[in-house]
Amino acid sequence: MKFNDLNAALYEKISAEQDKYRDWLKSQPSAEVLNHAYEYTVREDIVMAMEQLELTDVQAQALLDSRSPLADVYRYFEKLETGYMDVIRDSIENRANDVCRVQEDLRSAPLYPHSAAYASEHGELTQYQLSYQANSACKEAIEQAIGAHYAENRLDTEAAVKDVLQKHEPERVQFILANTIRHKDSDGRISHDNKAWAKTIPMPEDSGASRHCAYLVVDGVNPGLTDLFTRQARKAMQEQQKSSVLQKLKQEPPARKPAAPKKREPER
Repeated sequence: MKFNDLNAALYEKISAEQDKYRDWLKSQPSAEVLNHAYEYTVREDIVMAMEQLELTDVQAQALLDSRSPLADVYRYFEKLETGYMDVIRDSIENRANDVCRVQEDLRSAPLYPHSAAYASEHGELTQYQLSYQANSACKEAIEQAIGAHYAENRLDTEAAVKDVLQKHEPERVQFILANTIRHKDSDGRISHDNKAWAKTIPMPEDSGASRHCAYLVVDGVNPGLTDLFTRQARKAMQEQQKSSVLQKLKQEPPARKPAAPKKREPER
């Protein structure tokens, strides 16, 4: 789009004004620069808009008559009631909702029991990949929980396990811990009891050679802490299972006793 002479002159004037403002801003302390960050950004947008906007001669001349047309436009913009903060609030809420949906999808994703080769052959790569993402998130959650609840040479195992089980299904937590312990079978910091338990947990067919299974090892914390966490997790998961069974039994209606057979009247 070709601008007339007045528009071109106005664009050059506000560009020069912004250059001068930028040079002044560069000479200020960092705290002062931060104070003017919003103003600088809006002024940049005004210059960019002017590059594409063509005003009438009267409009362009009116702004050219100002000593600082860019500052004038910015001050006018400041007084407007825009929906900017509404957009910010909507962005925060929408992003939070997106994250919640992703977390729920990962939490509810079934633990895929087969190898990558099996998934490829049976058209189940999507389920395999979703399960792997959930497994990775669970592994990271365990490391973060242990790190968050370890202080003064003591691990608050109950709090750490509770954090993880609130975010991930017991079956997935069980898989990650068992996979970790199997990969650390020669580590003396893992108890024999936990090693024996890990061998009872079903693993994908190719778990021994699987690249993914090798990545799903809790490595970000001391194995001794992982051992303590596993012991508490096993206990918590057993209690959850018992509670679930009892709850189910309470909800089932009591079985009716078969009615007693009626006595036959003697024939007369």
